[in-house]
Amino acid sequence: MIHHSMTQFAAAGLKIDWTRMPTYNTIMSVAAGAGLLLVVALGYRLLSPGGEVSFEGWALAFAALGFTLVTTGLHMTLTWPLAGQGFPFDNVIFGEPALAFGVFLLAACFYLWKRGAELLGDDRVVRTARVAGPISVFVFGMGLACFGIAAAGWNYTLFAAPPEEPISGEFAKWPMLEASFMSGLYVLVGIGALLFPFALRRPRGWMTPVIGVVWAIAGIAFLLFGGLNYFTHIGLIVNTM
Repeated sequence: MIHHSMTQFAAAGLKIDWTRMPTYNTIMSVAAGAGLLLVVALGYRLLSPGGEVSFEGWALAFAALGFTLVTTGLHMTLTWPLAGQGFPFDNVIFGEPALAFGVFLLAACFYLWKRGAELLGDDRVVRTARVAGPISVFVFGMGLACFGIAAAGWNYTLFAAPPEEPISGEFAKWPMLEASFMSGLYVLVGIGALLFPFALRRPRGWMTPVIGVVWAIAGIAFLLFGGLNYFTHIGLIVNTM
């Protein structure tokens, strides 16, 4: 979840005052991708008959990812705009979803650390669905938000990288390409979030595998894209100082 729409400055040669443009949605992308993959993996283990789960390990993983997303997402959400040179929509596009997902992960961490042993019984699927029921309303709401972000990305051609950014900048002439890629990832996350509360009613129904697939694809993409952008963002900083 990385790029800003800075192509309007490209013609004049993009120069950025990085003291007024804090950029750390690289780590947010990596953490979000890892979080989606771990949620899918834990769900698979819980649904697998007789599968053993070490909840302490999952709680520690969710704590690390949740802390990363809450701290960065909260700062981006409350600092308006975070980027002093503009792009206040980044606060909404990146900060708020990261904050929400981080809170979800920390809540799961707290429960698994304190009460995870209760999910080791034969009724763990039913018990998990019952525990996750109330928070699923918030998950559903954030699913709607993901669709709104995706629609904005397509409508306003957001996410396009400037020519000064390595690799991604090679596609600056086709801004809709990256806009479609990033918006598509938000759509995948949104589909899973919208189905989530309904899947809890029948955890072994058809909706659960769909959620697993769309979140796994989005998780892999966010993880790899975030890792790649450690290079592309460093290159962008070097090229625009």
